[in-house]
Amino acid sequence: MAAAAAETPEVLRECGCKGIRTCLICERQRGGDPPWELPPAKTYRFIYCSNTGWAVGAEESDFEGWAFPFPGVMLIEDFVTREEEAELVRLMDRDPWKLSQSGRRKQDYGPKVNFRKQKLKTEGFCGLPSFSREVVRRMGLYPGLEGFRPVEQCNLDYCPERGSAIDPHLDDAWLWGERLVSLNLLSPTVLSMCREAPGSLLLCSAPSAAPEALVDSVIAPSRSVLCQEVEVAIPLPARSLLVLTGAARHQWKHAIHRRHIEARRVCVTFRELSAEFGPGGRQQELGQELLQIALSFQGRPV
Repeated sequence: MAAAAAETPEVLRECGCKGIRTCLICERQRGGDPPWELPPAKTYRFIYCSNTGWAVGAEESDFEGWAFPFPGVMLIEDFVTREEEAELVRLMDRDPWKLSQSGRRKQDYGPKVNFRKQKLKTEGFCGLPSFSREVVRRMGLYPGLEGFRPVEQCNLDYCPERGSAIDPHLDDAWLWGERLVSLNLLSPTVLSMCREAPGSLLLCSAPSAAPEALVDSVIAPSRSVLCQEVEVAIPLPARSLLVLTGAARHQWKHAIHRRHIEARRVCVTFRELSAEFGPGGRQQELGQELLQIALSFQGRPV
């Protein structure tokens, strides 16, 4: 009996789930019917096309051949080489990973934040890791990422054995700024976007031309679909960099479904400061302090 009791905490430490969130580990521990329900699947699936910037109806679906503009997404393929990818993950794995919800593990480099009370502390924050210096420098070479100065980095580790996933959510907009930047490492996956707002999306015939050629060729909308019934899938190749801005950042929730994790995946997300913490903002002095710490690149996970 004593031996069994001693083993229990070790088993529970394998899982970081709380509340209604679960992973394969805690689902096996609980046995029987899990005390949660998956949210209903969206009725209609569209696929984001990086060549046109439109979301196109999935093949053999009711909306095959139909599409709508999906602004605010920039995808840079092969942002790092295979060798750089392997070295980045090797350096991450030298530090411990903390258990997180829904089967994920994480490493945080950033200030301690209470988003509900809108308070933060710089104590313990000593910057982004040294191996991110070149990654951040390279980001600034791309149009749309000029002047991007991240103040927070979050590494998330996904694997199919834990049933890793992340629920649909919007990132905070009080502290974090306009551009969310994520580097997808080790394996391809799919970022799933949904919008809970009422109303409909107007559809056109799916374009086949490059974005600059679409202005005169797109026909007037002739179909519509309810926003709440649509999910947009953004395919993310390994070693690609994803940037979300505008509507994709503030109106469409993003998620990673369990079924889209087929091998180990490491996601490195960088966040910049909001206008409140920038020049002329109400908390510009604190923002300057955070940036100075972050870009010293002397950090360890907090």
